[in-house]
Order: sequence, then structure tokens, then C-alpha cells
Amino acid sequence: MTTIRWGLIGASNIAREYVINAIRANGGEVVSVMSADAGRANAYAAANGIPSATDSLDALLGRDDIDAVYISTTNELHRDQALAAAKAGKHILCEKPLALDLSDAHRMVDAARSAGVVFATNHHLRNAGAHRAMRAAIAEGRIGKPLAARVFHAVYLPPFLQGWRINAPAAGGGVILDIAVHDADTLRFVLQDEPESVVAMTQSGGMGESGLADAVMTTVTFRSGLIAQTHDAFTAKYAGTGFEVHGTEGSLIARDVMTQKPVGSIVLSNESGEHVIDFDRGDLYVRALGAFHGAVRGEGEPAATGEDGIRSLAFGLAVAEAARTGGTVKVETGL
Repeated sequence: MTTIRWGLIGASNIAREYVINAIRANGGEVVSVMSADAGRANAYAAANGIPSATDSLDALLGRDDIDAVYISTTNELHRDQALAAAKAGKHILCEKPLALDLSDAHRMVDAARSAGVVFATNHHLRNAGAHRAMRAAIAEGRIGKPLAARVFHAVYLPPFLQGWRINAPAAGGGVILDIAVHDADTLRFVLQDEPESVVAMTQSGGMGESGLADAVMTTVTFRSGLIAQTHDAFTAKYAGTGFEVHGTEGSLIARDVMTQKPVGSIVLSNESGEHVIDFDRGDLYVRALGAFHGAVRGEGEPAATGEDGIRSLAFGLAVAEAARTGGTVKVETGL
């Protein structure tokens, strides 16, 4: 397969800003876009140089000139769209969270496996040079045994992205499934460790509607014994983001790295002082789509697999349950 041909399920901002370019940068072709709103689909196709548009999922999946699909619709639609894509023999890159229910996420991944197609989760942050450099530093023993981590992922959700994220519980809105799942995947990737239990508190700071939380803080226990804190929000205009890992022999302090852009800084602090760690500044999505294209060609795995998506969803669901009950909740993945 020389050129991998794509259909977009969802005329989304993330596809427009990042994924279309990443597909093309890796030699792929975007053939068609599907939106339930035909007018939106046509306008989106015209604006992004896509030759075809449709409001029919069946029509898009029935095309012989589409090899893979990118699903970036609202969360409650992912399951049925992914199952239909697998049945049609299309490789699948799906936005997080994979589904609203863990059993549905397992169904999606199992269906793709049975169909012999690649299934990946679009966890972009593990493709950041900053996080890859932190992972390497920890694996090399540069901070000794990791003991604790902190993730600061409190941002401001701009008006053009609010919509269902702040007012549609049935669509899986709210800060937990939108941001906390990214924290889970990033922590798992950087630490090469697994979260086992979580306690959490949510906040309604004035943006969330219909009972949806717009901020959450968690404390997480990992398999190794490491403990971590996370803070996610839609309501913090000027906080900046960060990621810290503290070990027996040093600390990694990263700033402005919980972002879609290849920016930020990392400092290693140890007994000899502070040391800036340089890292690759390549586009996160170009790296992700390169790995996906490789997997389609039988060369390795996607950057984040379907199983990675299941694990981050399990974390998000555990956070929601812990916040609801006020207790400690185990992260149960079913894997």
C-alpha cells in the first residue's frame, strides 16, 4: 500500500488544525469527509481541499478508495462508528475517550482485531518530544527511582470549543473525559507504570452546565508505589501547564508541555544542579500519523493502541466514580 487514503468521520476542529496536515505530511490522502450536517460537510471539504463530502456514514465506509478513517465526532458516537468501520474493513484512528462505557471500548478494539484492521487511539501527548525525553531520562535512571509525579493540565476552553463539552452529559462532556484521560495516558507512557487506584474531587467553576464538572483534582496510586497528583480544568486562563516527576536521585520539571504544540522546557535537578534537557520539536500529530501509517503497512504498532485507549478510559471512569462517591476507586481495565 503506497498511499493510504483516508475518510474523516466528523468535520472537526482537531482534524482541520492538525490531523489533515499530518496525514498529508506522511504521504496520505484525505478522500472524503462525513458530517451529519450536509452543509457543514460540503463547506469543510471545500475549505480543506477534500474532494468529496457526505452526510452518510454508510456512503463513506462503502467507498473502495478509503483505507482508513479518523473518528472525531462527539464521544457517544464513537462506538457505533468504529464498529461499522471495522465491519467495512477500514483501519481506525479514534479520538479519546473511545466510548462512554468500558465494555463498549472493548467491543470496538475486539471488532477491529477480528476484522484484521489497525485500531489506534489519538492520544497525541505521548508523541511530544518533551514526554519522550522524560521517559528516556527516567528509563536511564537519571532521577533514580520515581516516587511521585504532578500534572498541571488546567487550561481555558475557548468559546468555539465549548458547546457539547460543557453542556451535554449524554455526549460525554465534562473535563474528566476530555482532559483527565490525557493525563492518564501521558503518565502511563512517561513512567512506564500503571495507575491502580484514585481519589478525586470535582468543581463547577461557572463554565460547566447540566451538572458537568469543569475542573477536577486527583491523587493516584501506581503499581510501583508511586503517587501522582493531577489538576485539570476548562476555567484557568493563565495557569500554564506542567509535568513533574520526582525520584530518589533527582527531579524532572517540565513546563508548558501538556499541549498540542511541540513547545515547552524540561529541567533535570539533581545534586550537581539544574540541567536543561533538550528534546525533539517535531509535530506531535505528524509523528502519530507516521506510526499509524507504518502499522497499516505492517511495520510496528500505532503510537497509542486501542488497549491504551481502554486504559485511559478506565482511569477516567474511575475518577468520575471517585468524585461521585468520595471514596478510593480501583482502576479496572478488563485487560
